[in-house]
Amino acid sequence: MIHLCNVEKRYGAEIALAIPDLTIVDGERIALIGPNGSGKSTLLRLLAGVIEPDAGANRKGGLSRGEIGYLPQQPYAFDLSVQQNVELALEGEQDRSMHAQDALERVGMLHLAKARANRLSGGETQRMALARVLARKRKLLLLDEPTASADIQAIERIERAILDYADETGCTLVFSSHAPSQAMRLSSRVIALDGGTIGEEGDTAAVLNNPQAESTKAFLRSWRL
Repeated sequence: MIHLCNVEKRYGAEIALAIPDLTIVDGERIALIGPNGSGKSTLLRLLAGVIEPDAGANRKGGLSRGEIGYLPQQPYAFDLSVQQNVELALEGEQDRSMHAQDALERVGMLHLAKARANRLSGGETQRMALARVLARKRKLLLLDEPTASADIQAIERIERAILDYADETGCTLVFSSHAPSQAMRLSSRVIALDGGTIGEEGDTAAVLNNPQAESTKAFLRSWRL
């Protein structure tokens, strides 16, 4: 279980995140929605341990760094082959090649296993980075806009890979998305962020079909479910 209590994160004088209380239960599938600048990426980075809060407690249930898989919005690619990039996440594991190829197959990138990773398109780099996260078993999966650079066909493949992985591992899934329809497909709970605070949260279908907060209503008006 993850518990945030009176957490604040500031960038200079600006408060980017202010969460009095948030509990994430093991095995939950949570979508973070909200406009740009609402705090989605900051919350994911904090949960991943990339940044620390300036105030409050961030308790992650004793999870080690290796048990947390984090996909940033702008993933990186080393000047290695695509498969070698994925194998970086498998240091110390047996059958690294097999696990890397299995992860690439999940995201539809196996045919590019020998390609140079730093020559991939933005969408291909994102899928390769997702394969790197999915190559080993994680207890917590944190994905920041995992399909932002993908076309429609790739989105379907990525979403299926995420759902299959969550089913197989029983991991806790927290991801950000600008698309309410994606939240509906992948999550059971939605947290709608507004100005770094939680504007509304609850069952995905209930929040998306009948939002109560004005900030959530304003965000959803721009989208068709």
